Amino acid sequence: MADLPPAPQSPPENAPHTAAHRTSEAVAGSAGPSSGLPRRRFLGYVLGASTLTVAAPLAEQVLAPPEADAAIPSLPGLSELADLNELLTLAALPTANLIGIRIEEDGTASFALPRAEVGQGVTTSSAMLIAEELDLPLDKVRVTLADARPELLFNQLTGGSNTTFSTYTPIRVAAAIARGRLLEAAATEFGEAVSALTTRLGVVTSSGGRSATYGELAVKAAGLATVQVSVELKPADEFTVIGTPRNRIDARDAVTGRKKFAMDLQVPGALPTMVCRPPTVNGTVRSVANLPEVRAMPGITDVVPVSTGVAVRGRTFGQCIDAVRALRVAWGPGTAEGASDASVHAKLRQAELPLVIPPLPLLTKAVDIRFTFAFAGNSALETNCAIADVRADRAEIWGSLKSPVTAQETIAAKLGLPLHTVKVHVVEGGGSFGRKLFFDAALEAAEISRAMGKPVKLMWHRADDVRQGRTHPMSISRVRATHSLGQVLSYEQRHTSAVTDFGHGLGELLTSTVAGLPVGDLAFSQAIFTLTQETPYNFGVVTQLLNEVDRGFNTGSMRNIYSPNVRCAQELVVDQLASDMGRDAYRFRRDFLKNARARAVLDKVAEVGSWGRALPSGMAQGIALHPEYHSVVAVLAEIDCRPQTTGRHVPDAVTGPRVTKVVCAVDVGLAVNPRGLEAQMMGGIMDGIALALTSSLHLKDGHFLEASWDNYFYTRQWNTPLELEIVVMPPTTGEPGGAGELAVAGAMAAVACAYRRATGTMPTTFPINHNGPLAFEPKPTVPPVPQSPTDGRDRAY
Repeated sequence: MADLPPAPQSPPENAPHTAAHRTSEAVAGSAGPSSGLPRRRFLGYVLGASTLTVAAPLAEQVLAPPEADAAIPSLPGLSELADLNELLTLAALPTANLIGIRIEEDGTASFALPRAEVGQGVTTSSAMLIAEELDLPLDKVRVTLADARPELLFNQLTGGSNTTFSTYTPIRVAAAIARGRLLEAAATEFGEAVSALTTRLGVVTSSGGRSATYGELAVKAAGLATVQVSVELKPADEFTVIGTPRNRIDARDAVTGRKKFAMDLQVPGALPTMVCRPPTVNGTVRSVANLPEVRAMPGITDVVPVSTGVAVRGRTFGQCIDAVRALRVAWGPGTAEGASDASVHAKLRQAELPLVIPPLPLLTKAVDIRFTFAFAGNSALETNCAIADVRADRAEIWGSLKSPVTAQETIAAKLGLPLHTVKVHVVEGGGSFGRKLFFDAALEAAEISRAMGKPVKLMWHRADDVRQGRTHPMSISRVRATHSLGQVLSYEQRHTSAVTDFGHGLGELLTSTVAGLPVGDLAFSQAIFTLTQETPYNFGVVTQLLNEVDRGFNTGSMRNIYSPNVRCAQELVVDQLASDMGRDAYRFRRDFLKNARARAVLDKVAEVGSWGRALPSGMAQGIALHPEYHSVVAVLAEIDCRPQTTGRHVPDAVTGPRVTKVVCAVDVGLAVNPRGLEAQMMGGIMDGIALALTSSLHLKDGHFLEASWDNYFYTRQWNTPLELEIVVMPPTTGEPGGAGELAVAGAMAAVACAYRRATGTMPTTFPINHNGPLAFEPKPTVPPVPQSPTDGRDRAY
């Protein structure tokens, strides 16, 4: 691990903060660069309640124009002026004042976060913001996940690395208002001026020596009616929590098994439930030959056909698996009947938009390459699941949901129930990577519970997740770049993909309906593509366009949406441009970059990773850069493609080339929790390695051949880098940018570039092993649940 940058000079965590100091500093003028926004007052609310409850709207954001100093500068793309993160943040703005913090009588602060925690650590970073502004110990902040709240509209969607970006100011403002009210209550109690009071570790102390805990003041500070107030936030040079590396607040529960996921919940009467699913994508039930026989199997309580297959409910999941395997179902065709990798690829080629800038003979040269990216699995480590209890007049749902408002509205419509009678509880999830933007398990569980008239605890089998779950769509990306006399004159990219499903919309029913329309889905995809794709180089005339075809698949916004494939293609072309011009790949990038933050991370990985150092034949370095959501990452990867490495044998595994070293430098503006940011980068790097080298789905005869993690080759221990170093750059802005997806695209591109240099061949199909011989024997599709191993000792290494 890299040494963390020096912390800013600030008081120790237990140093007292005075009300007077903050006010006098505010009069002095605008904040310096480290605090980001100009010093000003923020509006918020004290809500009428029995104990102190506060809320705050979002402050305006300040956009800085990008720098440009190349000979032939490129016009800024839309995503450089206003990106998806800004769209999501502006959508959340009208309801930001509905998010509140409550000070309890035991002195703790409670906050129901209207986002999903799926392992990315947002409960910890949100708690850190509250602890900072309240001068409260971190262990006295309680962050839970809010139930679906339709009144929040767009403000309960978790995606696009947007959580910390959009909630950074509102959470801090709410906490600062709470602190101000506690000070006012103490001033009244002590008979002293607010300026004579200090706060420290949840205690208000007066200059005369009197003190009171936040808990003792919570009722006195509460308001009987909702009133608007204003507040100033703590300046960055006083931070003692924000920007310091902290362990996750849920780490102990996670490692001791106390952490509760949907499958851990004990809802009265909710018995294990599974679904017998079709052999092809989205096939339908025609008939079931042996319903009475299966209903009579040990432990089975119910068997009913539903829209997605045949549901079975039993005393144990083992009994459900036996019942699923015993069912004899006649299946109708699906939505991708007979489709294969080759047929989808042919459709993509036919739909590819034309390039418009030809190279001029004798005057310019061109790099013109087409890349293919296979379907990729979008399953999380926690298999798809949900609990539902549907009654005649109401319904209650539990699940890990990143768009709970859309889920609640859709489920209510499907059940024919008034919205207020459907309660949706958001439970922490074991991973997502975009998968949990879709609530198909919750919707399916509700349908099954209604059909059976009983509560159900629905779990998808691993094979269900891979074959009928969400995938990252197959795509092709054609890139042409022209150059002359050491300058890049044009850069064109035409990205063509199977349709990406944005049926979750922006988190509520209106936009999700639009996104699901035959024309609306393409418009939605175009908007997302335009608001996320950015070329960080001055390459003259730049155009990046998207077209999508083939709606037959269950797709989704897998981590980074379009960026890994688009960026990988771009960085490989950048490498080729540098080679054709006789330039060093790192120096070439540096000379054409648009802004200083990008140059800084690129320089850092080149320095820390010893760019250009001598390596044996068959080994090489690759370097790449990825800007996104007001953040930027650079990745240097070293790869070993020597025969003794690619020929390694691990039982039932894919080995091939090994990434031996990765250095990652990341600038997110302001890292709220550098330790959490490091973890995000590590996970993203493993994703990028997998996408470049090993992990994909093979489509044949309308179904995917993979059926579980044992034959979907995500990065395993034997393919992880022996050396991994994350450098968190010092703060460059006063606010955090997006981080959750940032490293995936950068790592994939760096590994691909390293592979190109190590082998001397341009990789054009990803992952690079996709077209090779299958490394596993496909499991049967009928029955849909494969036979479980009966003896695992031969799998122990």
